[in-house]
Amino acid sequence: ATTLATSYARIPQMTLETVGYGAGSADNAEKPNVLRLLIGAREQTTVTAGAGAGAGERGNAPITVIETNVDDMSPQIYGYFAEKALEAGALDVFSIPAQMKKNRPGMLLTILCDTEKAGEMIDLLFRETTTIGVRTHEVQRKTLERESVMIATPYGEVRMKLARMGGSVLNATPEYEDCQRIAAQKNIPLKQVIAAAAFEFHKGAQTQPASESRPASEPQTTPESQTTSQRAHAAGETRK
Repeated sequence: ATTLATSYARIPQMTLETVGYGAGSADNAEKPNVLRLLIGAREQTTVTAGAGAGAGERGNAPITVIETNVDDMSPQIYGYFAEKALEAGALDVFSIPAQMKKNRPGMLLTILCDTEKAGEMIDLLFRETTTIGVRTHEVQRKTLERESVMIATPYGEVRMKLARMGGSVLNATPEYEDCQRIAAQKNIPLKQVIAAAAFEFHKGAQTQPASESRPASEPQTTPESQTTSQRAHAAGETRK
């Protein structure tokens, strides 16, 4: 258990398969020296008909929320910590202003991470911030399908982050780092690059091949498929 365990938390929702007990060799006067081990399969969330159903989720696996209140830490340390946590695999890091005891302004610092990374994130919190305690709990998360595509703009290529539901694109956002790099290289406003990327993406999404937009009652003709009278009529119209 000490080798494989990465964190300590409440027993998660699961289908219990077996329970085992083991007694240690040391005698403890206060409580029995017994270890209990539970093995089971984690319950999966099922999406049913109704609000949010069929949203094309990436997955509904639970994630861990880690939070702590601090009132004695420099904002510079928070910025550094947030970067370190994201590099270490945190799904998100954010803070909310909080009014704390002794009328001190502080912050509620929150980390979202995969459950197996909770222990690593807690260790990072203790090492890099001034907190002396954290709170954790599991939550269910629903996300849209995500995709990244390259878009050609007059200033260079930009990645577009797409979010889909049932195959339809609900959100399309230019990658900030790409736009920032191009804006610095070309010495143009960042908002101009972002607008150009969004314009090119939506223009491409709305463009359809001519064969798809032509009405069924107007078949496409070529010079080889025209009759002699049609070609003669066309020639007469040209002379006029």
